[in-house]
Amino acid sequence: MRQKTSIDIFTYWEHIRGNADAPMRNLIQPSAVSHILPELFILENTVDDNPRFRLAGTAICNLMGREIRGENFAALWAGSQQDDPVRIAAGVMTHVVPASVHATGYCISGRSMTFEMILLPVRTASDRCDRLLGCLTPGAQTTWLDNERLEFLALDRSRLLYERPTRLAETPPHPDPTDLLPLQGSTNLGEWMRRKLIQAKNGRDRTQIDPARNKIGDHL
Repeated sequence: MRQKTSIDIFTYWEHIRGNADAPMRNLIQPSAVSHILPELFILENTVDDNPRFRLAGTAICNLMGREIRGENFAALWAGSQQDDPVRIAAGVMTHVVPASVHATGYCISGRSMTFEMILLPVRTASDRCDRLLGCLTPGAQTTWLDNERLEFLALDRSRLLYERPTRLAETPPHPDPTDLLPLQGSTNLGEWMRRKLIQAKNGRDRTQIDPARNKIGDHL
């Protein structure tokens, strides 16, 4: 992670999850991350593992030139490349392990910009992880990005974030955090991710979180 927004939201997620693998959604307090809210989004999973936007910050909507709340996560990505990002997002929720994504956004003018995206699992119940808290941040600040909309994002690379696993004394070693998710078309990404995450989670107990005292609205 290189962008300040990514670091800030990951640090906050780490703080509110405590000793659990993911925080409960009612622990999220917008006031605690008000300085980065425009770059944040929330995804919710569906029965067919096709995540969609439940909320999207104004900066992200401005980048895409439209309100993306209610749209599928796939709508952000190039048509020929939608499967991998969708599988990554769904896999983060299924296996409760965060991921970072690096992508390039393209405008109709031909201009492009690199972006960093963080996907963090969030639970709606102690036995169900069906939300993602995420951010999308440009790699650099430039004036032209304020005046042009992105046509689509193209996936460059992504990796699972093992650097800070569940903080339990008996937690076993994790795979190399620099291991990148493959982008070859012939690779079954879902199966690869399943195997890696099962290895990472083997022997790790889930810890139930007590309901939070401070809640945000039902829109989360």
